[in-house]
Amino acid sequence: MSAHANAAVERNAWHWTAPRPRSLGGWIGYAALALLLGWVLIWSASGAQMSWRELAAGMPQIGDFLARSVPPDWSVLPRLWAPALETIQIAIWGTLLSVVLALPLSFIAASNLHNWHWLRRITRQFLNVIRSINELILALIFVSAVGLGPFPGVLALALHGMGMLGKFFAENIEEIDNGPLQALRSAGASPLQVIAFGVIPQAITAWIAVVLYRFEVNLRSATVLGMVGAGGLGFELVSSLKLFRYQETATCIVVITVMVIAADQISQWLRNRIQRDAHH
Repeated sequence: MSAHANAAVERNAWHWTAPRPRSLGGWIGYAALALLLGWVLIWSASGAQMSWRELAAGMPQIGDFLARSVPPDWSVLPRLWAPALETIQIAIWGTLLSVVLALPLSFIAASNLHNWHWLRRITRQFLNVIRSINELILALIFVSAVGLGPFPGVLALALHGMGMLGKFFAENIEEIDNGPLQALRSAGASPLQVIAFGVIPQAITAWIAVVLYRFEVNLRSATVLGMVGAGGLGFELVSSLKLFRYQETATCIVVITVMVIAADQISQWLRNRIQRDAHH
């Protein structure tokens, strides 16, 4: 390889996210941007009242809590099977309903499927609003509406997941190849046929991967929703904390951790299988 080729390879070995400044003014601009970023970080740290000294002073209390939690009380495991299964059921139905609600909205929110720009903007903003409301707040609203139990947890996860999945689905639709869509439209295909034969075959693999990831998120969120009366392991976790039964709390945390790890391993295996089948 010639020296010129080696130099070209060396120049292309590093890729910058922004062009390097070519003048003194450009370097001054970057320096000003770095100073602004530093000021924003200091300002946000002050507003968040970040104090590493207070954290260091509180470490003995954390150590005391951990000491009271060890060893976990394994005798309560039989009592936790039912709440653990309830948590899984909440996550399954919360994910399923969020997919059912998000799919039609994603077709409306995608910019490459229709020319109704005003309807697309309204749908996008609606998804933004739904996504901005925390699952705990939604669970509290649904608890007041339908009472205590797992059902308000399902509704909270479904509504919040609709906002998240609707955004992901719509963005994925906008990234697909428009060639098949244009060919179908030229052949006189209806909008539903364009979606069925042009959009779904290209997007389904990415959608499944996102849905599996959302199920993992919902499984973790379902354990937290129990703290506001939405059932599942979260209710047992809060109850043990209120009664200062820290060893039972540790057992609940262990069960939650095992569930999340198992869900991650299963979803990773499914994603790998789907991606491998898609390449074939």
